[in-house]
Formats: sequence, C-alpha cells, structure tokens
Amino acid sequence: MFPLKDTVMGASTFFASALPHDVCGSNGLPLTPNSIKILGRFQILKTITHPRLCQYVDITRGKHERLVVAAEHCERSLEDLLRERKPVSSSRILCIAYEVLQGLQYMNKHGMVHRALSPCNILLDRKGHIKLAKFGLYHMTAQGVDVDFPIGYPSYLAPEVIAQGIGKPSDHTQCEKPLPSGPKSDLWSLGIILFELCMGRKLFQSLEIAERLKFILMLGCVDDIVTVLAEEHGCLDIIKDLSENIIVLLKKCLTFQPSKRQVFKELLHDSLFSEVSSLYPPFHKPAGLFSSSPRCANLTLPEDISQLCKDEDNDYLAERSIEEVYYLWCLAGGDLEKELVNKEIIRSKPPVCTLPNFLLEDGESFGQGRDRSSLLDDTTVTLSLCQLRNRLKDVGGEAFYPLLEDDQPALPHSNSSNELSAAATLPLIIRERDTEYQLNRIVLFDRLLKAYPYKKNQIWKEARIDIPPLLRGMTWAALLGVEGAIEAKYDAIDKDTPIPTDRQIEVDIPRCHQYDELLSSPEGHAKFRRVLKAWVVSHPNLVYWQGLDSLCAPFLYLNFNNEALAYACMSAFIPKYLYNFFLKDNSHVIQEYLTVFSQMIAFHDPELSNHLNEIGFIPDLYAIPWFLTMFTHVFPLHKIFHLWDTLLLGNSSFPFCIGVAILQQLRDRLLANGFNECILLFSDLPEIDIERCVRESISLFRWSPKSATYRQYAQPPRPDSGARSPLSCLSDYQEAPRGDL
Repeated sequence: MFPLKDTVMGASTFFASALPHDVCGSNGLPLTPNSIKILGRFQILKTITHPRLCQYVDITRGKHERLVVAAEHCERSLEDLLRERKPVSSSRILCIAYEVLQGLQYMNKHGMVHRALSPCNILLDRKGHIKLAKFGLYHMTAQGVDVDFPIGYPSYLAPEVIAQGIGKPSDHTQCEKPLPSGPKSDLWSLGIILFELCMGRKLFQSLEIAERLKFILMLGCVDDIVTVLAEEHGCLDIIKDLSENIIVLLKKCLTFQPSKRQVFKELLHDSLFSEVSSLYPPFHKPAGLFSSSPRCANLTLPEDISQLCKDEDNDYLAERSIEEVYYLWCLAGGDLEKELVNKEIIRSKPPVCTLPNFLLEDGESFGQGRDRSSLLDDTTVTLSLCQLRNRLKDVGGEAFYPLLEDDQPALPHSNSSNELSAAATLPLIIRERDTEYQLNRIVLFDRLLKAYPYKKNQIWKEARIDIPPLLRGMTWAALLGVEGAIEAKYDAIDKDTPIPTDRQIEVDIPRCHQYDELLSSPEGHAKFRRVLKAWVVSHPNLVYWQGLDSLCAPFLYLNFNNEALAYACMSAFIPKYLYNFFLKDNSHVIQEYLTVFSQMIAFHDPELSNHLNEIGFIPDLYAIPWFLTMFTHVFPLHKIFHLWDTLLLGNSSFPFCIGVAILQQLRDRLLANGFNECILLFSDLPEIDIERCVRESISLFRWSPKSATYRQYAQPPRPDSGARSPLSCLSDYQEAPRGDL
C-alpha cells in the first residue's frame, strides 16, 4: 500500500439487504448473509493500488447487516469546483479527464466497473490530482444484487444502464443476476461530469428523477448530443468557446451507442492528450516480496538526492503505509462505528418508533413511513489521527528507521525505550495491543522482510520475541523458507479439471472454521477449494485426508488475497511437520507418532501416563485430530496464531511438547476421572490457556532428549543418502538449532 502522505482516512456505511430466515440453500444449510458475501468480495479491493484510486483499507460488520468501510479519503472533490459556478479551463479539464481515465483503465484491467462515478466521488488531493472514491461499491455488492439501493446517480447513468433497469432475483436461492454494466458506462458518466465542469454548473437540476432518465434515453434520437445538452441548459455560447480538443473529447465520451464508444486504453493514447500525457509517467506496481522480478527494478531517485533527506515537519507517521496507520489507529482506541455515531451518521432508533400506527386484522399496516436507513448514505466521515499521534508523541524519528545490524538490540531506540523494554516483558496479548510497542515491531519486521532472504536469520531471531499480527502472514512465509516466483508455480497448477477428491473437499469446506466471517464467505470457500485442489494435484504421491482443510485455514486467512502464498506456505509446512501423514496408507506413520507421544507423556509425567494407561485412555482416542491438523481442529484461529508463532521456530518434535503441555493443563481432572469421564472431557475440550501452553511447550522441548522424540519418518531423506547407519538418521533429525526456542 502507498504511504499515507497528505491524505486522510475516511469511513462510510451502508446496509446489505436482509435475507429471509426461513429459507435454506440448495445444500440444506442456512443462506449466507449478504453482509458476509460483501465482506468476502471486499478483500480483493485492498490489493488494488494506484495513484488515481483511493486505497481501500478495511470493512467491518455491524448489527442488522450494517457494513462500515474504511478507505483513503481527501477533503475536496469536483463537487467543490462545481459549487464555485465557474467554468473550468480547458487545460485543467484535459488533466482531470486524463487522470480519471487512468484510474478507470486500471480498474478495468482488474475487471471492475465504477458505476457510481459522480463529482462527489472524484476527489482532489492537496496537489490537485484526482483520486476516485467508492470505486469498489459495485463490485463488492455483486453489481448491486446484495443491497436494497441502486448503484449510481440518475444524472450520470449511461443510457444502456437506464434501459436495462435495476432488477434483483426474486428467489434468494438462485444465482441469477442482472447483466453487469460494462466499463464503457463509466465513460458516459465521465462525459457528463466533464460537460458540467465546462459549463460551471450541474445538469438536469430542474428535472425530477424520472424525467432525467427519460431525457437521457431520448438523446439516442439526436445526432449531436453535446449541442442538445448545451441548448437544453442555455449554455450554447460557452460550449462554442471551448477548444476543439474538449469538444472532441466530450463527443467521444457522450456517444449514445456503447459499441461505438472508445475503450479507456485507446482514449488515453488519443492525440487529444498529447499535451498532458507526458506529465504522467507510467505507473508500475511495486514488486511483491515473493516475485520473480527484482523489487528495485522500477526504483527512481530524484536528480537532487538531498530531496530524499528534506524533512520539514518530521511527520514520520505519514511515511508509513495506510494499512499500518489504520492498524495503529485501531490499537490507539479508534472505532469506526463510534466515529459514525459521533457524526450522527448512525442513529439509534427506539424499537417502539418502528411500529405501525394502525394495523388491520389482515396484517395491513398504516402510518409508518419508509425506513430510509436501508438506502445509501453518501457521507464519508474523516477519521481523526489526533489520538494516535498523541499516543506516539514520545517516539523518536530513529524508531521509524532502525538500522539492520546483526548486533542491534531487539527493540529500536526511542525516547521511551524504558517503556518499550518493560512492554517486552508483558504477556503477549497485552503487547499485541500496545500501540507504541507494535509500531516498533511493525517497522522493524517491515524492514527485515524487505531484506528477505538476506536477513532471514535476523527474522528468526526477532520472531523468538514475538511476531506483529499485521505482518504475521509474510513472517510465517519467511520462517518456512518460502522463496522464488510462487505466483507462476501456483498458476501453472490445473485447478479446474475435476478429480475424485472434489466431492470430499466440497463437503469439508463449509464445516471449516465457520465461526470466522471471512472464511465462511463464498469468496473464502472458493479460495479454499482452489488452494486445497492445487495441493492435491501437485502432490500425486499423497492423498486428501479430512483435516487438510483445517491445516489450510490459518495460511488462507493470513494470505486471503494471495492464494499462491497460502499454497506455498502449506506446501512447506506439511513436509516439515507432517511428513508422510498424507500417504494413502499412513497407519504406520501415525502409529509411530502416537507411540512417541506416549513415550513423551511417560518421560515428563509418569504418574499421569500410568493413570491413563490403567484406564485405557490411550492417545489413539484423542490425539490423532491434534497432530493431523497441528491443533487447528482443536483451537480457534486466534489461538492457533499464537501457538504456531512458536511452532514454526521449532522442528518436527515440537508438536509432542504442545500435546504434553495440553495434558498437563488438564492433569488434575484427568487424574480424578475414569475412562468415560475422560472421553467426555475431550469431546468438548475445556478452555486452554494458550500462552501457558506455549511457555510449557518450550520448557518441555528444551528438556527433552533427542532420543525421546526420535522417529523414522520425521524428515525427508537427503538426496545423497546411500546406505547409512541408524545413528546417521538421528543426526539428520533436528536441523534447527536447540537455541531456536
């Protein structure tokens, strides 16, 4: 994401349409709420970054299908220019048109249409450049199907959009949708906006909505739409004084037949913009961490290198990405709904006020006006950063630019370094909510990850302290040693051809972590399907076992917009911790694993081991789901994140220690009960203190001799392994040094 710079963050809200509670889908399960569908589709918008588009940051679900969207925002828009009621100069109009077309062309490249283009959604930054706002509303609402309000503004709708009408499927179980608007509908909207700027005022203001729509449709009967619009609004003299380039541009945009309108790419290269196109260098999206192209390929430096060091206001926070600033804003007490309530965008209404004034016996009601809360509120509330800046006022500039020396202290220096040192000793859950501490960790890990794999050892060193939640997905990939052009490898895998495993995957996905809104969305299910199928297809010697979906869930959640990285992480994780677990006949592997686990229990807690053996409560009865899914089937995701932060620093024997640590937390209850009570206890596992579990697991790991956890199937054999003695396998076993944990 881009740095915050001179923009701000804003919040807006709308309602998804409610679904009937008594209707089920074709699979017999309740229908997925529209708000969850929208939340899933929204995620891809966070990856669409361009200088002409406002960056989407986050979306949250509230009560009654309310959704709140956080995005980049600018205080001024083209609406402000129109309020001045002065015609805009031709050169300025060409620049505005070119910049809007740049944003629309980039959206079109990603398969998206704005559909809600209007002067209020074309923002102006402090330098006067264009940024398109709310460009993802049409996409996230499934072309308007999942909301009760129309997408778009009557005066700016293209004729083909008006002619099609706005229809919604009457049967909620059907997947039928109206034909989506094409990108050329945005070109018409742009033409109307440019015409208004030329004129200095808005069109169709004296007409009712129905008359506006009728007038736009009637324009198909005229030859010169620009002249007719000018005559209708009494501004023919203004239009005649416009330069030839502007007249041609307006006519190209306001072409009635969509098939005759130019596409954005053609228009951007038109000679109309020959004077302004040279002012805008082509945009290159920065290369990702796991990319085949060098990350510095498009790096440009100013001619005067001193400009890089020029720092007038020392606003270091503005140099951080919008995503980071928003995350820190939330930690500092920011709340999207609270901001909207304070500005009276969200108003609470007593339930008694929603009752009808008069009700007949047949159920017909009177006296209650239409509830307008389901309609779109166009207001965007600016999120104040004062509280965050006040929280970080003692953080020095050097904290934002830590040196990556091997002998540096674990925490960057700041004016409040004593407080940071104290925070490092606090429980993990408190550290993750400390704004200043998280800022330092995010800045440090961000720089280390940008230097990956060169700084891989230092990433391991810092991960022993903790991993900042915001960068957990990338950090896990670094700890697993993921490298190379993972996107190309993932794209090359056939994920479409039907295979026998498809049916089992379809059955398992709806049951996997369905308490999580993101993973339970249709987008989440589709991504699950593709990643799991890619793994099955790319590992022909292995098979799909139930539990693989749970194993995939943490990686997919953390890399929701990067399926290739989720796949690469899972492909690196399984050989390291679950080698041969997914063979078609894995009985010998699992049996050996359970035998070693029994030995570990006996080694660390003989009394508990003897009791469990006496009552016949063996690991086969409870531990297989633990190890087959690396505890993802047992714990919710937020606990898995903390558990795996440490697991990834250990080797394949560390899961034994986690299992023993869980049993020790339940020790008193296990010793006091017999077989039946233990079965009931593990059928609904009690609350486990995950921090205590991690601490005790590390202690057990350090005190366990290698001989206690040796397994024949622990690691893949080395390529150069010939006839080797049994002891040589033992030397291969734990590659990571004991000091990792």
